[in-house]
Amino acid sequence: MKISFHLNAKEVSVDVAADRKLVRVLREDLALTGTKEGCGAGECGACTILVDGDPRLSCLMTVAQIQDRHVTTIEGLAANGEAHPVQEAFIEKGAIQCGFCTPAMVLASVALLDKNPDPTRGEIREGLSGNLCRCGGYVKIVDAVEAAAIAIRRGNPK
Repeated sequence: MKISFHLNAKEVSVDVAADRKLVRVLREDLALTGTKEGCGAGECGACTILVDGDPRLSCLMTVAQIQDRHVTTIEGLAANGEAHPVQEAFIEKGAIQCGFCTPAMVLASVALLDKNPDPTRGEIREGLSGNLCRCGGYVKIVDAVEAAAIAIRRGNPK
């Protein structure tokens, strides 16, 4: 089945089985390996992408579910060669750890800050609760989201 959608601000089409998992299409057919598959059951959040601006688990979605929708992966977050303020904050605060959960954490953080530009630390933790960090480095991740929120509110990407 031919599926057309917007991927990282570009229109794309894929000809795959409609019931194929989106995480597989992104990684294997479109070579966007920033989206990770941790559990394959929607428990860990490593496969988080943004669909129409909302965080979604790509391991639970079929490719047919994104027909005519806007999908953002970590590869599409930077603009004009500049890292997104959340990406910058993750680097500056050392919130990267092993890096496996980082793409999903960054995208979930972007979605959170788009909806709530001034979250409390509790709201940040709640907003990221669907994403597991196997390294247990949540303090630096929350610090990074807090710093990104401040930078975005000030209009300063760093």
